Amino acid sequence: MDAARDHSLASAVRPFRFAVMAERGRSAEHWRDAASRAEALGYDTLLMPDHITAQLAPVAALAAAAAATTTLRIGSFVFDNDYRNPVMLAKEATTLDLLSGGRLEFGLGAGWDTRDYRQLGIPYDSPKVRVDRMEEALTLIKRLWTEDKVTHEATHYRVRDATVLPRPTQRPHPPVMIGGGGPRMLRIAGREAQIVALAPAVNRSGGPKLATVTVASAAKRIALLRRAPRFADLELNVIVFDAGVTDTARSIVAGLAARIRSGLTTIVETPFFMYGSRASLIEDLIARRERLGISYIALPGGQMRAFAPVVAALRGK
Repeated sequence: MDAARDHSLASAVRPFRFAVMAERGRSAEHWRDAASRAEALGYDTLLMPDHITAQLAPVAALAAAAAATTTLRIGSFVFDNDYRNPVMLAKEATTLDLLSGGRLEFGLGAGWDTRDYRQLGIPYDSPKVRVDRMEEALTLIKRLWTEDKVTHEATHYRVRDATVLPRPTQRPHPPVMIGGGGPRMLRIAGREAQIVALAPAVNRSGGPKLATVTVASAAKRIALLRRAPRFADLELNVIVFDAGVTDTARSIVAGLAARIRSGLTTIVETPFFMYGSRASLIEDLIARRERLGISYIALPGGQMRAFAPVVAALRGK
């Protein structure tokens, strides 16, 4: 990870980093090629979600992506804490860190997709309970990464004399990414994470609340993060849910759709949707970094090639 840099407007900003969100592979070869292509196009990280859908299982798929590349970082965006025992998740993470040669970014969240919970047959508890559980799990996971033997007895987890091997390749442990949109998740991220994934708040069914996808809403959440004593240590991330480059070769229908969406994002300014020409996208990203400090951008896998010139233009800047 780069040395910590203050995100305040008066200070130097972090260099841009770009991730590609990938989740599906038609075959082993197709998945390996996707990871190799992301690396060749200059992306820094391949990130995977964690859902009970047609996507590949993230732990195995991330290991395969690491084996197909040499510099590309791999990460979870984000592991749902409720799906796995934290001792096993800590061990899976250190194994991924070892197999990737220290390229893992460990993303953890409290869970939001009610469909996953139904399929797994586990209760979808209140936000408070899910966040309580995630916070306790993260404390336990960090101890397992840094202590030889751990005994933990608290509200949600009871562990006696637990040891996790192998030890993390990255020291003291892989960078932690916490994703969330609510004030409490941001406070936890400000205290515990190295990367904060700014996500829209979700409604009861797990969908995004539209009022929270705007730049103004993101600015309010970043203002809350600025209160954290560790703010200078935090890297700010957004996942771009949909994107399009309007000056690349494409079908007439696709090009028209991108231009219509580009018009919509001039009405509602948002960091979570990106449409425009290469030049305008570069300008927007630079301006947004200067205004908000957001330097880590996760783009949809389907736009990997289209956005490669944008990534190349901003790489290392």
